Amino acid sequence: MKKLIFLLIGTLFIQQALAESNHADDPWEGWNRKVFAFNEVLDTYAMKPLAKGYQAVAPEPVEKGVSNFFGNLGEVVTIVNDLLQGKFGQAANDTGRVLINSTLGVAGLFEVAEPMGLAKSDGEDFGQTLATWGTGQGRYLVLPFFGPSSLRDAPGTVVDAFLHPIGYVEHVPTRNSLIGGRLIDTRAQLLDAEKLIKGDKYSFIRDVYLQRREYLINDGNVEDDFGGYDEEDGYYDSGY
Repeated sequence: MKKLIFLLIGTLFIQQALAESNHADDPWEGWNRKVFAFNEVLDTYAMKPLAKGYQAVAPEPVEKGVSNFFGNLGEVVTIVNDLLQGKFGQAANDTGRVLINSTLGVAGLFEVAEPMGLAKSDGEDFGQTLATWGTGQGRYLVLPFFGPSSLRDAPGTVVDAFLHPIGYVEHVPTRNSLIGGRLIDTRAQLLDAEKLIKGDKYSFIRDVYLQRREYLINDGNVEDDFGGYDEEDGYYDSGY
């Protein structure tokens, strides 16, 4: 009897969590909001304080150098996806960037490739590669810890993690330190951006994520259906 009661409670919870959404790409909104709330708690009490503390103690040149370092490592993932998408010219550009920044830029701490004419791209990931191969976006999905995603992008996250150079650092404490440092650096970069959020935070982040993904997948060739595209920020002004 107890097992039956727990089963019924669990079924009711899932039905409520997967209740219909008014957003075509987000039919799992009920469930996604619960995961979003979990992530918000984690961010409020862990990641955000760490990011603020990091910004408080790290001089701006140091913070910039750290961001450059992790960005340079991340371009290795971009290069692989460039090739998988058949963007060979961009792959050559990005490879040149990594080689120059890793050497003349002292392990990527300094951005020296861009002044030499090798512009930094918006980046490519395996989710974009799947889109290039014809895979549909699927439903919007909020992942625990990782945040906004989709049924197409979620598996791509795993592939990109496998491609990232940090995963091949054999010394476990060093590898874990790099992973932690990368997370804190990424969160610190978002501190200013989150000030732009207006209205319902969940809906705002979802819409910006979906619009940004459309922009990246189409290499910036998107129609203006939302009131004007902001080329600098890479997403539409949807009126929020």
